[in-house]
Amino acid sequence: MYKILNLLFPSLLWHRHCKEKILYLTFDDGPHEHLTPFLLQELEKFNAKATFFLIGEHMQKQVKLVEEILKKGHEIGNHTYHHKSGWSCSTSKYVEDIHKCNTLINSKLFRPPYGRINPLQIKELKKSYRIIMWDVLSWDFNQSLSEDKCFERVIRKIKNGSIIVFHENNKSLRNMKYCVPKLLQHFTDLGYQFKSISAD
Repeated sequence: MYKILNLLFPSLLWHRHCKEKILYLTFDDGPHEHLTPFLLQELEKFNAKATFFLIGEHMQKQVKLVEEILKKGHEIGNHTYHHKSGWSCSTSKYVEDIHKCNTLINSKLFRPPYGRINPLQIKELKKSYRIIMWDVLSWDFNQSLSEDKCFERVIRKIKNGSIIVFHENNKSLRNMKYCVPKLLQHFTDLGYQFKSISAD
């Protein structure tokens, strides 16, 4: 599916084509008072870097966690101020919400919540942001999906340069906490590096 979308929206980053064993872990919806410290600890164990797409209203409640993410050498990106879907509001309201979030972090990286964004919004946002999508969605928020099934689905789809999405929210807590340490161990053992996404 992402290959079709990549053809339709080539200005969005879905995957990084590379021969090297590099993966890009990304985390949406944070910061989260319990999950962010857990993730930072797990990433540090494997000298792994990641990209955190943060919601503005959560950042204002968890300022120290935002500082800690940056202190550990990870990248942060904009995930709107109110977790808005681009399909349910006007382009002007959507862009306004994104700019409001960016006053808190000043990031050139943006990821649309739910992946929902329309061509007009893309045209407007790409003037100021690099829009980051994904080619591997963990479905960690699907509570009917067991931990093992979630992990199997993720590792089956990963290849060099994959951009992988997990979530920092209560729905995802069980699957994410199970999958991320196993994924880090599995691919580190296979010789992979985990890097953050730059705005370049």
